[in-house]
Amino acid sequence: MKVLLGQDVKGTGKKGEIVEVSDGYARNFLFPRKMATPADAASINAANISKSAAQHRKFTAGVKARENASKLEGKRITVHARVGENGKLFGTITGKEIALALKEQQGLEIDKKKISVDPIKSTGEYTAKASLFENVSCTFTVIVTD
Repeated sequence: MKVLLGQDVKGTGKKGEIVEVSDGYARNFLFPRKMATPADAASINAANISKSAAQHRKFTAGVKARENASKLEGKRITVHARVGENGKLFGTITGKEIALALKEQQGLEIDKKKISVDPIKSTGEYTAKASLFENVSCTFTVIVTD
């Protein structure tokens, strides 16, 4: 019997896949637990539409990430911080502060988790890397001033 999986089923398949399973497994396990529905023409069509929509969303996200990477590549971002006597910072500049500065100065919203930088504990220039999408990353300069 062909069924459309409504969620991931270990050993059977992933959500949205149409798989062939035995009749008893479908009737006694998958259907009562609402893990699958019978694969008729309407459900197969709905699954194909949702797959193509997901592929389109992934493609547009990749295009947008490449545009943002080209805008950000080689830019200089200034972050202001409180500084002690010897030029050491009170605290550390992290991806959160850099993401806020990117939003203010460049208008780009990048998740703080996608920005990687060595711990910044004093003023100066540092290189940061942003991984925006699969195989799409860019480097930019972070200038820390008081």
